[in-house]
Amino acid sequence: MQKYTMELQGRTLTMETGRLAKLASGAVLMKYGDTVVLVTATVADEAREGIDFFPMTVDYEERLYAVGRIPGGFIKREGRPTERAILGCRLTDRSLRPLFPKGFHNSVHIVATVFSMDQDCPPEPLSIIGASAALSISKIPFEGPVGAVNVGLINGKPVVNPSREDSEKSDLHLVLAGTKDAVLMVEAGSKEISREEVLSCIEAGHEQIRELVALQEKMITDAGVTKMAVITQALPQELYYKVEPLVRSKIENAFQFADKKEREDKLSTIKAELVAGFREEYPENEADLGKIYECILKETMRALIIEKGIRADGRNPQEIRPISCEVSVLPRTHGSAIFTRGQTQVMNVCTLSALRDVQILDGLGLEESKRFIHHYNFPPFSVGEVGFMRGPGRREIGHGALAERALEPVVPSEDDFPYTIRLVSEVLESNGSTSMGSVCSGSMSMMDTGVPLKRPVAGIAMGLIKEGDRVEILSDIQGVEDFLGDMDFKVAGTEKGITAIQMDIKIKGISGEVLRKALERAEQGYRHILGIMNETIAVPRPELSPNAPRMIRFQVAVDKIRDVIGPGGRMINKIIAETGVGIDIEPDGRVFIAAVDPENGKKALQMIENLVKDVEAGEIYNGKVTRVERYGAFVELLPGKEGLLHISHLAHHRVDKTEDVVKLGDMIEVKVTDIDEKGRINLSRKALLPRPEGVSERKGREKEGSGKGGGDRGGRDDRSRSSRY
Repeated sequence: MQKYTMELQGRTLTMETGRLAKLASGAVLMKYGDTVVLVTATVADEAREGIDFFPMTVDYEERLYAVGRIPGGFIKREGRPTERAILGCRLTDRSLRPLFPKGFHNSVHIVATVFSMDQDCPPEPLSIIGASAALSISKIPFEGPVGAVNVGLINGKPVVNPSREDSEKSDLHLVLAGTKDAVLMVEAGSKEISREEVLSCIEAGHEQIRELVALQEKMITDAGVTKMAVITQALPQELYYKVEPLVRSKIENAFQFADKKEREDKLSTIKAELVAGFREEYPENEADLGKIYECILKETMRALIIEKGIRADGRNPQEIRPISCEVSVLPRTHGSAIFTRGQTQVMNVCTLSALRDVQILDGLGLEESKRFIHHYNFPPFSVGEVGFMRGPGRREIGHGALAERALEPVVPSEDDFPYTIRLVSEVLESNGSTSMGSVCSGSMSMMDTGVPLKRPVAGIAMGLIKEGDRVEILSDIQGVEDFLGDMDFKVAGTEKGITAIQMDIKIKGISGEVLRKALERAEQGYRHILGIMNETIAVPRPELSPNAPRMIRFQVAVDKIRDVIGPGGRMINKIIAETGVGIDIEPDGRVFIAAVDPENGKKALQMIENLVKDVEAGEIYNGKVTRVERYGAFVELLPGKEGLLHISHLAHHRVDKTEDVVKLGDMIEVKVTDIDEKGRINLSRKALLPRPEGVSERKGREKEGSGKGGGDRGGRDDRSRSSRY
């Protein structure tokens, strides 16, 4: 067993190897604070045949025992990965994938298991560092190592690996990964901060990454492992030089078609004609012909951009595709919008509900719920393909979370807008950056609903073509530029500043200069898109959608909550049944009434006010007779509050039977004569009746009416037998 340690922002970071999971190709136990993550890397001995991609799988396993918790539900064990776990595995995958050699097709499996969780030390960066270290000390060919940190922005200054308390005050939540020379991966959400603030945080984080890389380099030197050979099959050069002059000009011509379907049809025809033309002469090289075609396709697209400044659809590098926006496209939803940019089209639907509909979170974090939710759907028809419609995959979870992160800073607080907000993005057409299309349509659909956003948000995806020292940054990339290019850099923001960033690259990192230029271009791009969106809807509608529930807020004393709920929920369920509203009661006495019909909301409010209103001695009430006994009647003065109208207080004259004066269900006026020390309410009807001439009160009647004596007519108070008391 060997340990490697360093001080990182006031805490000790430890990498341990040689004690656990020794049968894996590489295994490292990461410790930082009280967070412990085991990361293993395993490789298949043989390459997978018939594939043209690197088959790496990353699994990020959360164990609830890491925070001393037992999973909920009937089975009581961890089930599907949480959203945070899926995002964690994506962070690790994106940080490592660019550093494997081209042509390496052996299956690699990385597993990060969170054993212990310290809320001050998030495990996601440890997963990246541990995976890099495990790969580096294994036989797996890997061109790392890689370091990763969290970075916050507090009072305008970068803070690396902030504590939980500091993170709550931070205007930026950034996960950064890179080698000692360049940045590989950026994932960030921020509160409308400036471009310079983002760059300063990336620079501060990269300085710390260099120290993490140096620690791993010492581990690699000590391990002295020989890497397995990468066996690649070179393309037959003779065949390449025969094919290249025949297809390059055709591919160049096909790239001038702006329509994705038409361009793809042209390219498919070129490939089919190529294979058919050479099949007879080279019957054993059909697979090579396909690879040669893909190679020339990539070379041609990149050469057009670098040498001529012409993109696959004829645009120049900074040009953004035509944009159109629509709102209120669905009649019965609370809010809706369609954002179309070129052949990328996303419809977003906004739904408002009561706070009881928040999403419950069951993971390693401290958050138990969230009230702002964004879901993203990517059906096969959006790219003109057939396929199975299953639940959301890692791509859908990742894109949905990115758009949610971009929009969250402008969503009003729960105090200002006490609703649960759910957005659903339906991708209808996809040709590049549907996640940023989701940001744009989501912003507009919330404004269409009447959600009081602070400011509208837009987003854009930037690309990169790098050939040697020549670099071209592309604004608003489409699908083929993402697939054949070197970078996918998404940036979202408002007129005030940046709200989200996500960067993935396919090369071994980019310099700070390139990153600065790309961020500057991205900011120009999303501001241009904002201007077009504002022509359709620039501010939230002044009134909520007529289909959306109206929220009425009401405060009751904490000791009155039980009166509103009633025994077994009887009172609150009665109000909901009679009015059709939704009611949420917080432990601090805040009551939220959600009602589509304002009149029903007012009715529910009045019923709750009556429940918490105290009955006062000397006051007159119009009550309902709820029970008749031989000694008197019980009258409901307010919902849940009853008093005894003794038989002696029904009238000025002697009453032999209660039913002679009042019956079950009668509405009568009564006066509260007193409320005893046990809270029992005594009522009088005769106190409100004029006294007939010649009739005087008798002392015996007064005694009888006091409820403390008397005979069979009810001198004994039997209220203690009643379930209502």
